[in-house]
Amino acid sequence: MILVANIIIALFILVGVFFTVVTVVGLLRLPDVYTRAHAASKSATLGVLGILIGVFLHFWWIKGHFSIQLLLGSVFLFITSPVGGHLMSRAAYMSGVKPTDLTVGDDLGEAIGDQKSHEEE
Repeated sequence: MILVANIIIALFILVGVFFTVVTVVGLLRLPDVYTRAHAASKSATLGVLGILIGVFLHFWWIKGHFSIQLLLGSVFLFITSPVGGHLMSRAAYMSGVKPTDLTVGDDLGEAIGDQKSHEEE
């Protein structure tokens, strides 16, 4: 049973490390603030969650200690990290940071334009 538990724990931690490496590569290689924020919020969330779940399972299955702090940390990270990434991207857009030339559409610009036209009426 210990061997199976260690394999499952190692898999969660390895998946977490993989997504963390994907985050680093995305932050270094992606062209603008919007795609970098996407990489930082989505894959970093999965990376940290994988590591936190692996640590939680280690303490629960191997050490016999149920850590509610690790569970709460995982839940709050899962909720707040994508929202924070979205808000940072929106703040960058509102402050005038231009996307890369490879950007195809501007859905937020259309939504803001519609909102401004309703406010003028």
